Parts: sequence; structure tokens; C-alpha cells
Amino acid sequence: MIFNSIEKKFVFSLRKFNLILNLFIYTILIFSLCNLVNNEIDNAFGGSEKGLPMVYDQNLQITQPTTEPLNFPTGIDFLGENDILIIEKNTGQVKRILDGEILNEPVLDVNVASESERGLLGIAILNTKGLVNSDITTTLEESQQENNLNKGLVQVFLFYTETKDIDNGDILGNRLYKYDFINGKLVNPTLLLDLPFLPGPSHNGGVLEIGPDNNLYLVVGDINRVANPEYMTLAQNIEHSKVPDGRGGILRVTVDGDPVLKAGEDGFSSLGDSGLLNFYYGYGIRNSFGIGFDPLTGILWETENGSNYGDEINVILPGFNGGWRHVLGLSTEYENYKNKEFDRNKLILFDGKSKYYDPVFTWVDTVAPTAITFIASNIFNEEYENDLLVGSVKQGRIFHFNLNETRTGLDLPPGELIDKMADVDEELDSVTLGRNFGIITDIEINPYNGKIYVVDGQTKNGKIYEIYPKELAE
Repeated sequence: MIFNSIEKKFVFSLRKFNLILNLFIYTILIFSLCNLVNNEIDNAFGGSEKGLPMVYDQNLQITQPTTEPLNFPTGIDFLGENDILIIEKNTGQVKRILDGEILNEPVLDVNVASESERGLLGIAILNTKGLVNSDITTTLEESQQENNLNKGLVQVFLFYTETKDIDNGDILGNRLYKYDFINGKLVNPTLLLDLPFLPGPSHNGGVLEIGPDNNLYLVVGDINRVANPEYMTLAQNIEHSKVPDGRGGILRVTVDGDPVLKAGEDGFSSLGDSGLLNFYYGYGIRNSFGIGFDPLTGILWETENGSNYGDEINVILPGFNGGWRHVLGLSTEYENYKNKEFDRNKLILFDGKSKYYDPVFTWVDTVAPTAITFIASNIFNEEYENDLLVGSVKQGRIFHFNLNETRTGLDLPPGELIDKMADVDEELDSVTLGRNFGIITDIEINPYNGKIYVVDGQTKNGKIYEIYPKELAE
């Protein structure tokens, strides 16, 4: 009896040991699998990119205006040739890079929420005498530049998710502010727009550009990745929903925060008077990280992120409707790739004041496109003059596109891209300028020297790169 009891206890203990051992092994396997999946995600979206930045044109070179690390930089603009303002998403700081060195004290530090796509997201600089816009190639004499900086003639616009008292405190809103740049600091904040932030925390958009009309353009996503019906509006083409509240579109606002009510040459002024409709220049936008103006035509272009399909490049004409939430990518191909029928009759057109437009280019295999800009520079040869650049997160690539004769679409190389769609990654080789630039959050042309500036938005080791012809350094 005693032996049987001891044997039973031994067998029970052995089984218990085996169970614990199996659980331990299982835990290790699950942990390893999770790490593998996370690493693959990082590799797919540039987080673990190990290669050095490179361009395929051997006549171009890459340098860095500063080697000091940045914390998730999201945008830059220029006060002078070697005088840059750069914003950091998670710290809420606006830093100044002067002659290659980051100044010890930020020119501004605001309280921001930083979860997911919230944070300090957009910057644009305007000289009240007509400069300083990163898409304008006109320059001022150095003495006049310095006088303008000291006299407060430079205004800086910022878009960020503002919080109360401290970073990541109670959220006050997604807000657009105007500041005066005086004696090296951003002062005299003026709130221009107070926009929604719920449900969030993604699809905030936030990129700013000053248009050729000297008005400010701001792109805002639907702020509703989870598709909560409570936050649907007519700007997402949802019938019987709420009046648009600033989400899901490109907003046009004067530098004083007013809607632009005077009709342009095309006859467009606004989509309506209710809610924030009089601020909308375009809508039906899911999630965007890039807008930019063609320097020759003044037409606005935009990049847009799909879900697992349908990243886009769009030409934003006044009253543009991008079709979201009913379509992504080319409308004629939506059913083939998403098995969903696109019904144009379901679109909200605001009494005919707007129109649906297909994208001019679609990525089937998503790349997460971000910054978009035009090479408004005279230091590059004709191969690049006034062409289009688009940055991406996946593989840190910079795409280079030629425009068609009317500059309302892309002049794509003959072959697989002729259908305006990149079905697989290999089709993009002919339109790739370079890769391995990390998490590209901004691409700008320095208006004073014509160089291409690329911002890598890594969290702890963000960088800025310059791209320009090798002959300039000889």
C-alpha cells in the first residue's frame, strides 16, 4: 500500500513536471514566433531596414546636413539655406538646425499626445512678404532674410494633437496654430482650427502646405480606422450621417484662420455653409501623409494609404471626392481586388459641387506612401526638372515619376505600369529613385540651394538626408 501510494505520487509529480515543461517549451515557441512576426512587420515597413541609403543614379550623392539624432521627426521647412526648422512627433518640439548643428534649446515645445499617429504632425513657414515656402524657388538676400526673422515677418504654422498641461495628458484636440518667429523663438500662438480627435488614435493626417494662392492647405484623415459609425460624416460618403466636422478631407484656410469664400478662376469656393463644409477643398480621404503643389500648374497632389490594398496618388482638383468609404484604388478594379462592388450612386456630391476622381496611380501591394513633392530646382538636369517624388515607409523608397503633357497625370514607362497600377513590387524598379531611407516622413526641396531633403522618422535615431548632383561637391 505504501509503495503504491509512493508510486502514484511519483507518477503524478512526473506528469506535473512534464506539463510544466511542455508549457515552458510552448511559451518559448510562442515568444519566438511573435518575435519572428514582429521582425517581419518591421522589415516590411522599414523599421528594421539595415541597408545604407542609396540612389540608382550614379551622378547623385547623399549627404547629411547634421549627424545628430532626432526623435521621430515628421516634417521640415526652411528659414534659410542652412537654417532649418524640424518637428518631432512624440516630443512636441520644434528644433532649429543652424549650419549643421541642432541648437540646444528648441524654438518651441508643446504638449502632445503621441499614441499611434497622434503628435506634432505638420509644419509650414510663410514670410509675410511672400517667401518662405519650401516649394518656392525665389530667394532673398541674406541681410533681408535676417531682418525678416528678427522683425517677426515670418509666420510658422503647426498642426498637432494638443494635450493639457503635460505630454500625453488629457487631449484637447487636433489643432492648427499660427506662430510668429521672433528672435529664435515661436511666440504669439493663434488657434486657427480646432478639429476632432476621436475615435483615433490613427488617421490624423496633419501635413501642411502653403498654396500658390498664399492660403494654407491641411490634409486630415478620417480619424476612424476602427469604422465606428458614431464618427461617420458626409465627408466619408455615408448617407444620412453627420455634417463634416473637418475629418476626411483637405481643408483650405486663410493665414488668419478663415474659410476661403471667394471663388477661384474655376468657380469653386466651398461645398456648403453648414458645419465646416466651407473649409473643404476635397474630401473622401481615408488616411494621408502627403500633399504638394505642382510649381508649374499650381495643382495640388496627394498620397493616400489604403488598408491592405489600394495606396494611391491623387490629383486634387477643387471639389475632389476620393470615394472613401466606398472605394480604394482604381474604381474599375476595386471589385477584382476587394470583391466589393463600387456604386457611384452612393457617393455624396453636395448638390453637384463635387466630383469623384480616380487616382492617377495605385499600388496593389501596399507601400505606405507618405511625402509628395515636386523637384522645383535648377541644380538637376532635365531628367528631373519639375518631376514628382513620393516617399514611402516600406523599404524606405523614393519613387520618381514623370508627368504627362497636361501635368494632370503620370507619364509612366511602357510595360507593366501602363495600367496605372503596380500589381507586384518588382514592377516599381523603373520608377524607384532610391531606397533604404528608413521611415520617410517628409521630402522637401530647399528653396535656397535646390537640394532634395529627405526625413527619416525613426523614433530614437531619426535623420535628414540631402540628395544632389555630385558635380556640386567638386
